[in-house]
Amino acid sequence: DAAGEVVIRRKLTRGRVLGFFEKLPRCLVGIEACSSSHYWARELIARGYDVRLLPAQYVKPYLKRQKNDAADAEAICEAVTRPTMRFVPVKSPEQQSVMMLHRVRLMLNRQRTQISNALRSHLSEFGVVAP
Repeated sequence: DAAGEVVIRRKLTRGRVLGFFEKLPRCLVGIEACSSSHYWARELIARGYDVRLLPAQYVKPYLKRQKNDAADAEAICEAVTRPTMRFVPVKSPEQQSVMMLHRVRLMLNRQRTQISNALRSHLSEFGVVAP
């Protein structure tokens, strides 16, 4: 709330997140940037919430105790209200698809090189030297 006090402390499963937010008034929502954060941000924005994604390295300085879900949530609440905080822009599905294609292409190229090098190594054990 405005005084910085915890209003709700609840652990949610993925299936109950949207139902939980539907019962809340529209507000600022801070989410730590991770694998599914862009999806959740888009879902909440579509429902009228002000969503901000925070890079994990920017949240870490606000942790007051050991890392767990409750401590992370408290740190995110603290960090999202800071005026100098830098946020991650929410990516569209198209932007995420393009990034995924680039990552998959890089991974395939690395794997192709690894297999080629392994094959050369194995063949050299039998005296076959590949160019």
